[in-house]
Amino acid sequence: MPTRTTSFSRKIKGAENENMAVEKTDCVKRFVRLCKDGFKQGWHEANGGNLTYRMTNKDIKACKKEFDTSRPWVKMDVQADNLKGAYFLTTGSGKYMRNVSLYPKDALGIVQINDAGDSWRVVWGLENGGKPTSEFPTHFMNHSIRMAATDGTNRVIYHAHTPNIITLSTLIEPDPRTWTRILWKSMTECVIIFPQGVGLVPWMVPGGAEIARATADLMDRYDAVVWTQHGMFVSGNTFDAAFGMMHTIEKSAGLYLAARAANGGAEPRYLISDAQLLQVCHDFNVKPNLAFLDEN
Repeated sequence: MPTRTTSFSRKIKGAENENMAVEKTDCVKRFVRLCKDGFKQGWHEANGGNLTYRMTNKDIKACKKEFDTSRPWVKMDVQADNLKGAYFLTTGSGKYMRNVSLYPKDALGIVQINDAGDSWRVVWGLENGGKPTSEFPTHFMNHSIRMAATDGTNRVIYHAHTPNIITLSTLIEPDPRTWTRILWKSMTECVIIFPQGVGLVPWMVPGGAEIARATADLMDRYDAVVWTQHGMFVSGNTFDAAFGMMHTIEKSAGLYLAARAANGGAEPRYLISDAQLLQVCHDFNVKPNLAFLDEN
């Protein structure tokens, strides 16, 4: 006979979840896994790259027993009304992605946003005086944009130093149409994964309000933005979606570069046509950004 789940057993299970260490909660385990996978891809030299996740009420409840609210508030140069009181998992400034799985309480933390939506404080992790990633203002502004653009479903923002994308940015003008067409036409599935294309931000000093606002200006219509000579900035509803977006775009850039090198540095001879891209979109019920196609 199948085992019946009683209200008592559900209460016991709920109590077990509430007593679980923060490091063992599902959201932290998935966060750690993405950091580990990104490092294995070679996207995170030294302390390069960062990741943030806007926590659900369920996540907060599971972790709240370990929160320490004694640390000071730190004011940001950016503000967002729709993120007042939010909690974020974040990698730490100067921390190595390769160490996240070994020392999660040191390499990452949970930060709370104040009721004005303009300051944060660490409530868990980032031990020994650690701080959120230096790109936190950029992540914060773009969480606000993506939250509004997706009715709150988007929760993950991921930045990595993807080598093929960085290489491509030394060869191709920083024009979103040009970049999107190269990426779409180099691998069939790309137009399905990022049908709106990619945005481009010219070189800027990382970590400040300028790059945060420049990226936010694009993230209301793109899931992925290339930071020229720097890397990529992507968003997703889940950790898998964000990692998959990064992986797909980086792989397509690598295929294009390899094909170009094999052709003596000239443009590859046989890329996917616009008509073929439209056929893929039709068959998979995807609406592409028609501004990036010559045929529509």
